[in-house]
Amino acid sequence: MKIKKGDTVEVIRGEHRGTRGKVNAVLVGKDKFGRKDPDNTRVVVAGVNLIIKHQRRTGDVRTQVGRIEREAPIHVSNVMLVSPKTNEPVRVAFKVDADGRKVRREAGTDEAID
Repeated sequence: MKIKKGDTVEVIRGEHRGTRGKVNAVLVGKDKFGRKDPDNTRVVVAGVNLIIKHQRRTGDVRTQVGRIEREAPIHVSNVMLVSPKTNEPVRVAFKVDADGRKVRREAGTDEAID
């Protein structure tokens, strides 16, 4: 995956365009056979795409009741990784090191991200 949990990303499409936040979760979609489907991959970004969920009491279980504000997932194509060095949105490429490890790199400058 080009985006991982803990990365700082910037929203490039939609209502929250230009907003930056930290990735709280990466939700990998599945196709009808249960295999990973990158077309349905979504990310949950802190402070972006906030929704209000109306939660009612469900039996004797201790759950939060009432109006709950939380982040909804957005499609991974609508976010772009922010470079930790230049603090600018960058495209992500992969390259195999001399050690044989697959490493994420900035596509333009070819610098390692992590």
